[in-house]
Amino acid sequence: MGQTFRFGAGSVELTEDGAVAAVVHPVRGSSVLLEDGVVHDPTRYWGKGFVITDRGSHRWDAPVSQRWRSAGIDLLYQLGDLELRVGRRFGDVWTETYEVRNVSGESVAVGSLAVSTPWRDVYESSRESLRKAVHAHVWTGGADSWVWATPMDGSGPGLGLQLTEGELWAYSVESRDGGIGSNSRGHLYLHVTDHFRAPHAMGGQPQLVLRPGDSYRWTWQLGWHDSLADFHATRQPLLEATELVAEVGETLSVRPAHGVTGPSSVTSAIPGTQYVEATDGKVSSRIQVLFHQPLRELVESRLRFVLDRQRPAERSDSRRFSFLPYDNETGLTVLSGAWRDWSDARERIGTALLLQEARDRGWGDRAELDEALTGYEQFVVEHLVAADGTVADDSLHESPTRLYNFPWFARFFLGQGDHDRAVQIIDRYYELGGDHYLAFDLGPLLLALSEHSPRLLEHLDRHARIFLEYGEDLPPHEVNYEQSMVAPLLELLVAAHEAGLVDRAELDRRLPWLTAFAADQPDVRLRHIPIRHWDGYWFGLLRLWADVFPHYWSVLSAAVYLSWPSDELAHIGRAILRANLVNFFPDGSATCAFVYPSAVNGRPAHVADPLANDQDWALVYALRFGLT
Repeated sequence: MGQTFRFGAGSVELTEDGAVAAVVHPVRGSSVLLEDGVVHDPTRYWGKGFVITDRGSHRWDAPVSQRWRSAGIDLLYQLGDLELRVGRRFGDVWTETYEVRNVSGESVAVGSLAVSTPWRDVYESSRESLRKAVHAHVWTGGADSWVWATPMDGSGPGLGLQLTEGELWAYSVESRDGGIGSNSRGHLYLHVTDHFRAPHAMGGQPQLVLRPGDSYRWTWQLGWHDSLADFHATRQPLLEATELVAEVGETLSVRPAHGVTGPSSVTSAIPGTQYVEATDGKVSSRIQVLFHQPLRELVESRLRFVLDRQRPAERSDSRRFSFLPYDNETGLTVLSGAWRDWSDARERIGTALLLQEARDRGWGDRAELDEALTGYEQFVVEHLVAADGTVADDSLHESPTRLYNFPWFARFFLGQGDHDRAVQIIDRYYELGGDHYLAFDLGPLLLALSEHSPRLLEHLDRHARIFLEYGEDLPPHEVNYEQSMVAPLLELLVAAHEAGLVDRAELDRRLPWLTAFAADQPDVRLRHIPIRHWDGYWFGLLRLWADVFPHYWSVLSAAVYLSWPSDELAHIGRAILRANLVNFFPDGSATCAFVYPSAVNGRPAHVADPLANDQDWALVYALRFGLT
């Protein structure tokens, strides 16, 4: 039998071999870690892990020796030429120390060293997610590394892990595949280094070389905190920055701690990300910032690219005016077949909406944009939108009706001045049960169309009230629960509030559900960006199931924050919009998914997928909300 130790107002349950099986939340009474079942088993319990070296690779599980203490346990693992000692101590805080030592007569190069931290970051249902699961916000920036595991409903307390000794330079993901799908984030491993698999990841991975008798030690401390701000108040980072994005030629301020060597500002004449580092002479820290082209320059470059390369000009009918995914490595458009996330419809309409936004601002070549949009409208009328307003999923294949598509195409026709067709599409959406579904952009679109057809406010009123009645029991969509359900829910309620149909209290009650999806890591790809961990598989070429940062639908959160009845969230909304510019490049090319972890199921990651697909929505929202 194992033992249970007090940990603040909660507790930690250890197995008989000293691994952590559960961390019981002080309020909810459930564990913030995964429970045994299809997703999780004892081989991935907290504190187990693996090492990859030039003299052999090993996972550790059962210790060769253990010693129980009144306040914890000490463990010893044998890993070939290395031995690993682990000490766990509990009380008001929980402290873990890991020390790996070379016990051989030869030097050992450690290429990867990782510890399992199996957070309960799963979507069983909206109610189970809001009441039992956590979002794990991870930052592996060297000596300043931390993790914030917050309940998905945004209430406190959350569990904060901060590194107090040593450095962590990466995190990776295991157990992600089609069998688990989009409803589980997988197992997250924290790395001293992942040099062997992804030397480039997160600004560069060190290789740890241990000479005979040498050791490396790292320690982290965990505690319960009422909020992320309260957790940060216990930390003393080497390096901080308030703003992480600027135009090329501008300057960003950074703040090394007292006595720490590092720059106080950074600038660049070249678009792209760069890392900023600081050191106290013993350990180092790193953050990532972005310098982007002026928005008009970036958009016009993107317009040129899509008009030249992402339309199937080889087709004989109006389908030649559609937009397709594009493989940046081969220079070919990508055909969908049965894979509907590569179709010539669905999210690809975002590119046409980008053309409209640019046209309406006088950006790009007006005649060329008008011609492209006229052709695209012909394609949509002839191949995608039926006479009754039903929107097809694909122009070439029969497929089930997908409600997400309807508001996007209504928005397109509104932009083309065809108000009647836009209203018809929305009416058809509701005829098909759309008031039990959270499609994107519905609230603002209903308000805009109500100027032409006032009865659309009836749709808005009914839809909002239905979802107020759902409470925590939101109906599952393509994922059981996700940021792109909560953001459209709030977008709908904000619009209903603006129309005088919903009390402000209903918005405030649900706002923490959305803000909980993101934290404030000092990396432009992460700060304020909601967790999404499946889109690289569905939309990209690499088919990697893992965290995508940023994913373009993070702009749905920005839309909520920038439409909120008061302005306290506006700076976060603008930061999200600007962070998404990282996925566009000076030649007009783009990536649909940057898979952030250093590795996924053992394969190297921290990579931009070669497919340009549907990321143009990020630019649509940037223009729609007046980003400059």
